[in-house]
Amino acid sequence: MNLISVFLMTSPDGQSNPMTSIIFLILIFGVFWLFMIRPQMKKQKAQAKFKESIGKGDKIITIGGVHGKILEVGETTFIIEVEGQNRLKIEKTAVSMESSQALNKDAEKK
Repeated sequence: MNLISVFLMTSPDGQSNPMTSIIFLILIFGVFWLFMIRPQMKKQKAQAKFKESIGKGDKIITIGGVHGKILEVGETTFIIEVEGQNRLKIEKTAVSMESSQALNKDAEKK
């Protein structure tokens, strides 16, 4: 076998080996899953767990960047208090992170 036939996954007579093609496709899928899909699934699970653990009195940051403190917890909504004692009703899905997590991320960057 010469170097070109190895790269093209063919035998010296020009015939391609179907088993080599299948192994190559499985290898590509495995790498894709390992580096793309698996980390995203872990991140989604952690985010869902965080949203379920949020309770009254926690300080949060919404996806839009609004900082507030949770006053009431509903089934699908929160009522938060923002600057100036104003109250906002937001969806649970709009919560991005807890304020303490944001402060920890800022400290790690410095």
